Amino acid sequence: MPHDPGPAFRALHRPGDPFVLANAWDLGSARMLAALGAQALGTSSAAYAFTLGRPDMGHVSRDEMLAHAQDLVSATPLPVSADLENGYGDAPEDVARTVRLACEAGLAGLSIEDVAPPAGEAYPFDLAVERIRAGAAAARACPRDIVLLARADGVMTGAYDFAEGIRRLQAFADAGADGVYLPAPASLDDVARICASVAVPVNALAAGGFTRHTRADFAAAGVARISLGSALARATHRLIKDAAEAMLGPAGDFSPLSRSIAGTQVDALLASGGRVRSAS
Repeated sequence: MPHDPGPAFRALHRPGDPFVLANAWDLGSARMLAALGAQALGTSSAAYAFTLGRPDMGHVSRDEMLAHAQDLVSATPLPVSADLENGYGDAPEDVARTVRLACEAGLAGLSIEDVAPPAGEAYPFDLAVERIRAGAAAARACPRDIVLLARADGVMTGAYDFAEGIRRLQAFADAGADGVYLPAPASLDDVARICASVAVPVNALAAGGFTRHTRADFAAAGVARISLGSALARATHRLIKDAAEAMLGPAGDFSPLSRSIAGTQVDALLASGGRVRSAS
């Protein structure tokens, strides 16, 4: 029988004892993160779009993203949760179909946003809730466990304020979401307010100013899961940019390349990451 990571993934979600959802963007990064101790992997719509030479927000199709997610599922035995943007359609039925396809792809979890790409305009409140209700019903009807995370992205895109974000998270939880996520609030105090406002696990994003905080800080706020989004992928792009500017510029400076690691180390991590098992 194929390995089913769903129950182990759900068990990782402990408020006040967060795990890191390590967002990968290809098989190599997935296996390296697994070898280095990740307990679960996530996709990133932005990071994967970068690999295709495209921008984020609606420029990768559902078929492309699910195929990418399935590649990550096959890369390691770790649970994988997919960033599936708005569910690739406006209607509740579109979200439900995306959830069913995510289950078929072997995913242990997925997230659905309440804004429509590419502009990031928020769905009306009632429609946003019905979309999550449909997704939750589809998740419960799946033949195996899958964790549905409902995202209130309108604070990040400027579509609505923090109070409306809290209202939406509470409604999403009532509609059956297994966890909730409001990316990029103003402060860690706001993250704590989110955690106190709902009875389901909360995801927080370690990016931007939040990289100043430690896992212990997020734990004290009540967070259950810490995701990276595209931050790790963008850190690798920063290295490419800095190294290229140095070596292709007037100085012809190759010294940034000295911060690499040996190919044999990479080989060992790739081999190990394909074998590692998740902790239940």
